[in-house]
Amino acid sequence: MRVLIAPDCFGGTLTAREAADAIATGWRDAKPDDVVVQRPLADGGPGFVDVLHAALDGDIRYITVTGPLGTPVEARWLSVHTDGTRTAYIESAEACGLHLVPAELRPQACETATTRGVGELIAAAAADNDVIAVGLGGSGTTDGGAGMLAALDDAGVVLTDISLVAASDVENPLLGPHGAAYTFGPQKGASPEAVERLEAKLAAMDVLKPVSDISGAGAAGGLGAALLSLGATMTSGAGMVRTLTGLDGALDDADVVVTGEGSFDWQSLRGKLITAVASGAAERGIPCIAIAGQVSVGRREMGAAGVQDAYSVADHVGSVRKAIDEARDSVVATARHVARQWSR
Repeated sequence: MRVLIAPDCFGGTLTAREAADAIATGWRDAKPDDVVVQRPLADGGPGFVDVLHAALDGDIRYITVTGPLGTPVEARWLSVHTDGTRTAYIESAEACGLHLVPAELRPQACETATTRGVGELIAAAAADNDVIAVGLGGSGTTDGGAGMLAALDDAGVVLTDISLVAASDVENPLLGPHGAAYTFGPQKGASPEAVERLEAKLAAMDVLKPVSDISGAGAAGGLGAALLSLGATMTSGAGMVRTLTGLDGALDDADVVVTGEGSFDWQSLRGKLITAVASGAAERGIPCIAIAGQVSVGRREMGAAGVQDAYSVADHVGSVRKAIDEARDSVVATARHVARQWSR
C-alpha cells in the first residue's frame, strides 16, 4: 500500500517536516511493508518558506526587520530564479507572527502589534525580483497592514513593475462577524471590547474600503486587504503550495493520503491546507485521513470537505497537555493506531 503523508505544521509544537516524519514513523512501525512518502506542506502561514525551499531549492535570504512589538527580529525570505523569472516568497509570520508575541503581552499588544516588518521584507525583495508572493497566516497583528504600508512608503518602494501575490490561509473578508477582528482577534489576546475597537479601526481605513469584501482580505489581521490595495492578486496559499511542491503527482501514486494540523476546526474548512489535500484526494477517488492535535469538526462537515475520518492526538494520548508536551511521541502513537485502522 502506498501512503502519502502531507500535513501542515502542528501549531507551535511540530513543524510540517517534523509532523510528517512523526506520522511516517508511526505508520511504518505498524505497517513496515507499506510504501510511505512524505510531503510536508503549508498554507501560507508558518512553514511557508521552509516547505517551498525544500521543494524549489533557491536561496534563503536573512534580514533584520521590525517585529510585531516594534523590536528587531531576524526574518527570512526565499529567492527562486526559474526560466528568467525572479520570485521572492515571503512568510509574513516571520515578521509579525503570533509566536513573536509572548502570551502575557497579547491582551495589550493585540491593538498595537505592527506589520511594519512585512513591509521591510517586501522592500528588500523588491530590489531584485519580478514576483513577490507573501504567505499570510499565523500573525499576531490586526493593524490592517498599516505598518506594512508605512514601511513601504518610508522606503520609497514602487511596486508597479512587480507582480504581487497574496497567498492566504483563509477566505475571510476584512470586516463583520467573519472578519479579521471578530474571528481572529480573540486568538491574539483581544477582549470583546478590544475586538470592537479593532473592528472600528479597520473600518476607518479608507485605503482598504474598496477591497474589504474580497475573500482573503481579512487574512493576517487585514494584511490581506492591504496587499490587495497595492494591486496584489489573492490566491489560496494551500493551492499555491499544492502546485509548487508537486502534490498532485504524489497523489496520483497514492492509495491513501494522511494530512493534518494542530487543530482541525471550522476554520480548517475555509481555505486551510486540509481542504486542499482532501480535494486532491477526492479527485482521484482515494481516501483522505486527518490527524490533528484536536478535532472539533463533525463527521458531516469533514465528509463534505472530502475527509473520510479524523483522529485527535489529544484524545488518543489522554490529554491536550500530553499532546503538547510530548508532541512527537504522541503523533507517532496516533499514527500507529491510524495505520492499523486503514492499511490493508
